[in-house]
Amino acid sequence: MRLLAACALVLGVALGWPSSVVASPGDEVRIDTGRIKGVVSGKVVAFKGIPFAAPPVGDLRWRPPQPAPSWTGVRSAAEYAADCMQLPFPSDAAPLGTKPAEDCLYANVWKPAASASEKLPVLVWIYGGGFVNGGSSPEVYSGAKFAERGVLFVSFNYRVGRFGFFAFPALTNEAADGPVGNYGYMDQIAALQWVQRNAAAFGGDPHNVTLFGESAGGRSVLALMASPMAKGLFQKAVIESGGGRDSVLGERPLKDTVGGGPPSGEAVGVAFAKKMGIAGTDAAALAALRALPAEKIVNGLNMATMFDPTYGGPLLDGKVVAEPTEMAFRRGHQAKIPIMIGANSMDIGFSMATTMDQVLAPFGGAADKARAAYDPQGTNNVRAVGSVVAADGMMVEPARFVVRLLTAAGVPAFEYRFSYVAESMRKQWPGAPHATEIPFVFDTVAAKYGKDLTSPDEATAQAANAYWVEFAKSGDPGSAGGPRWPRYDPAKDELLNFTASGPVAQADAWKTRLDLTESLAAAGKH
Repeated sequence: MRLLAACALVLGVALGWPSSVVASPGDEVRIDTGRIKGVVSGKVVAFKGIPFAAPPVGDLRWRPPQPAPSWTGVRSAAEYAADCMQLPFPSDAAPLGTKPAEDCLYANVWKPAASASEKLPVLVWIYGGGFVNGGSSPEVYSGAKFAERGVLFVSFNYRVGRFGFFAFPALTNEAADGPVGNYGYMDQIAALQWVQRNAAAFGGDPHNVTLFGESAGGRSVLALMASPMAKGLFQKAVIESGGGRDSVLGERPLKDTVGGGPPSGEAVGVAFAKKMGIAGTDAAALAALRALPAEKIVNGLNMATMFDPTYGGPLLDGKVVAEPTEMAFRRGHQAKIPIMIGANSMDIGFSMATTMDQVLAPFGGAADKARAAYDPQGTNNVRAVGSVVAADGMMVEPARFVVRLLTAAGVPAFEYRFSYVAESMRKQWPGAPHATEIPFVFDTVAAKYGKDLTSPDEATAQAANAYWVEFAKSGDPGSAGGPRWPRYDPAKDELLNFTASGPVAQADAWKTRLDLTESLAAAGKH
């Protein structure tokens, strides 16, 4: 019965939840599981640590999320609950604000204080962290500025690392025909279903939901756009540095496939069990795995160690991820909804090259053209050029790839490049590194840069936040934050570039090098 209830939650089957809820004024709201009391700060009310599913602990480890229990009386929603179990990464751009724990499936909501009866657009955030780190508690993820501008903002936690993405033969058998392995994605779907059931209680419109995320969060948005189990749960999407091609960020097969390939999710899970001294693949072995302390499941895994062969990441499970995400987009199987997508000017990429010849070798006969495009000053700086080539392959060109596919399908699509660097960091960063757009999008730059914050930093944050808000409201970022953001047209190849001089609508200056990178992807060299 527990498994049936879990699958019902993930699949959206009616479980006796209220079919409708009414918005409540002030800092007290009734949702489907009980009353909660938030905290008023200025023109915003924040509700934190709201359970959207049952704690995934004990026998519920590695099971789909199940309904959160109801409570009587009024539950305090004044503080963040624990972020999901992990080993924090010391250099994380968004350090956690709580101590991680396995009991972590909680949501947070920010709403305008004076919006009791309005149908506010809803903006739902998915954090990044390589699927092994991250949480909703970092200060830069506060939704207060979005709420001040008339948006109902929701964030939530989802399981990461081996808690969120894990396969094992006994798990597959236990699940029968239900979803298995992608528990982190299932948490995301459960959170979106919670939004559908409860947005109106906070004054939000469940029919105007925009899902957005960065890095692994952006990849999650793409996966959910393609997932049959997330159909209809959101109407717009924003992908920040989330890739778009499977060659770099693809899903691992659940089971071993004919003809080889990477180790399957189940093989990775068996390898982890052996590392823990657990033999076999049956129910007894699974019970032993579930009995391990949470710290043993983490086993040193974070963004510095995420390529550990006993961790597999997202899986091609046939249910949540029914087909490779890139293939789903190529076939037009994804949700045909308006999107914004882009990457940063010094985004992330991994190059193992030790010479310029190695950097340029994949380009073959176009190596000289690639050298001119990627190293126009003739620096022969292997590390710098290699990183740019890798970032184009991992983040920048895949964003253009996705926006072109959606445009060809007649879907409104908008591309950006985030090139703005906080003034205090310009001597250290020649471009905008991965994730540095986040405090600008959230307009939380004061929390990020403190006393080093400048007026241009604040102006860029206000502009970026305004564009994201306008997209959440209307599906078109328009000109809320400055110049009009053009809808993507492959003939013009225009995007909105957040520069040191402010947002600029322009033809992509990197077209030549991205065309070269696209040719590598077409040849299977990325």
